[in-house]
Amino acid sequence: MIKGVQIVAATHDGITRAYTSHWVSQVSFEEPVVMASISPKHDTWPLIEASGRFTVSILAADQITEGQYFSYPGHKFRYVAPEYLVDLDGHPVVPHSIAWFTCEVFDRVTMIDHELVFGRIVANGEGRLKEPPLLYSSRHGWRVTGDKAREPGVSIRDQLLARLGDATGDDEAVDQ
Repeated sequence: MIKGVQIVAATHDGITRAYTSHWVSQVSFEEPVVMASISPKHDTWPLIEASGRFTVSILAADQITEGQYFSYPGHKFRYVAPEYLVDLDGHPVVPHSIAWFTCEVFDRVTMIDHELVFGRIVANGEGRLKEPPLLYSSRHGWRVTGDKAREPGVSIRDQLLARLGDATGDDEAVDQ
């Protein structure tokens, strides 16, 4: 599967760690709730557990270096290079990312070899919103997105509604 790439970071007692993830997902519309998956073996996990918070930075297509910097499983950081993670009012954020948000953990589920951590978004910031996101596929590697899959106004839904309107002679079918 191909997914967007994020950096998940946490700070506790003056120590900050982060990891590259493509297992972050929105899980609610009514309330801004996000789920992040993390191995309990990762050095970021104790910081999330102790602080009850994590910050997600959504990487832009030109941030492969940042994605690779934090993507080595089992690598324990002695420090984090300041060009890859900055502190914005207590939130560890990747500079120049598309956007970032901080979550307060309210639940977690142990799932085989990972912890699924659920958090409510309590802070956020915008970055380069118009940039295409960085993607990763275990089969194809790092990818860039940005090309539209179809032309605007030419969706299958629009075509089906138009056909339905033509077949019934009902202009209201098109407006639904």
